[in-house]
Amino acid sequence: MKPKDAHVAVVGGGCAGLSAAATLLEQGFNVTLFEASAQLGGRARTVFVKKNNVLHSLDNGQHIVLGAYHETLALLKKAGVDEEKAWLRVRLQIKLLKGNGQVAFFLKPARYLPSPLNILLGLITCQALCISERILAVKFLIHLKKNHFKITADIDLASYLQQQKQTTKLIDMLWEPLCLAALNTPIASASTQIFLNVLKDSFASNGFANKSRIRQKNNSDFLLPRLDLSHIIAKPLADYISKQGGTIQCNTMVNKLTVEGNGFGLTTQKGTQFFSHVVLATPALSAQKLMASIPHTQYNSQEKKPLDYQPIYTIYLQYPPEFTLPDVMTGLTGTLSQWVFDRGQLCNQNGLVGVIISAAGAHQLLDHNTLALTVAKEINGAFKNVPQPLWHQVIAEKRATFLCAPNLERPTHKTQQQGLYLAGDYTHATYPATIEGAVRSGIACAHLIAHDANVDG
Repeated sequence: MKPKDAHVAVVGGGCAGLSAAATLLEQGFNVTLFEASAQLGGRARTVFVKKNNVLHSLDNGQHIVLGAYHETLALLKKAGVDEEKAWLRVRLQIKLLKGNGQVAFFLKPARYLPSPLNILLGLITCQALCISERILAVKFLIHLKKNHFKITADIDLASYLQQQKQTTKLIDMLWEPLCLAALNTPIASASTQIFLNVLKDSFASNGFANKSRIRQKNNSDFLLPRLDLSHIIAKPLADYISKQGGTIQCNTMVNKLTVEGNGFGLTTQKGTQFFSHVVLATPALSAQKLMASIPHTQYNSQEKKPLDYQPIYTIYLQYPPEFTLPDVMTGLTGTLSQWVFDRGQLCNQNGLVGVIISAAGAHQLLDHNTLALTVAKEINGAFKNVPQPLWHQVIAEKRATFLCAPNLERPTHKTQQQGLYLAGDYTHATYPATIEGAVRSGIACAHLIAHDANVDG
């Protein structure tokens, strides 16, 4: 079957579905994308809240893209996203404050060196670590690079770090914050190999520079959104899909999936439509329900051991517009709050502070009002001259990501049913639940469909 004769349905308008649809259209397929809600973007979206009779746009979480997320950045570039305008590229640095405002840890990699040399020099000069700890951290990174960031058998990260003689301080101040940021999974439950995969992409590869080499871009850079997520991801990709001839149907839930001859029937509230191929880019549970009606296509591994999930809480605190923090991004230690972002400096939401709490913890036992007041008190202790917040908003994504455990069985992109594929961060086996994992999964499905169509043709 030639691409022009195929009609592919993509179910789900998150990052995985959008990347699958865009890539399929580039390869000449006819594509219709279905999204159950009114808004595209999935878990990378903008929400609107009304405070003091004013409507405010807030991201559902403070998402961070790494310089190593090449597939995501390349896709957004094709969709017309200007990186300089959309993202603030920040050199990797980890600054952790105690609840009383004292600096507990500060790692600042060398500015003009490529990875991993910038990280190694940063560790060597890290004043928060004693000499022996610096040596242990440097030896650890050298060991990882020598072994190509691979281990013989996957275990939980806490055990692995102890095996590698990383001290409690190194774990608490360096490896655990990185693990929570990358995997949204506590180190006692986190897959070492998946964590090392992220480290390899971020730390083991050189960046690239412009001709003057004044501003070198490293894979370890943080890219923080300057605009709300819908304007950076969902809208440009939707526009790109439409310009390529694709069809997007929002507010359209697929209720039933059936095999019809050599293709599929998708039933929505608008009726049944027929397609040659289907990409299920929905959450895992939704995909499982849709596939239940197809006899020889089953989530065998998921039926035996369903995915567990971890939350991400974002607490927004609106201070008077003149209030600013010393840095755009600061970590806290010994508090419920983990990362604090000054959205005034970041995206011109003056006085707005976003606080991230990743993974499960004691904060889940608090009601939203108590949690916000607790976080406000922690901000007041960690920074100087903090005024009273004008309002607060808690956004709790209780199933934000899957628990990225060791040896986790994850479904493949290609199912047992010919023409049916799975996309989503949970399917991309080498990466955690990130925007990059979702984008890679969508692109992988598109390439598989192109290959299979070529073989069939």
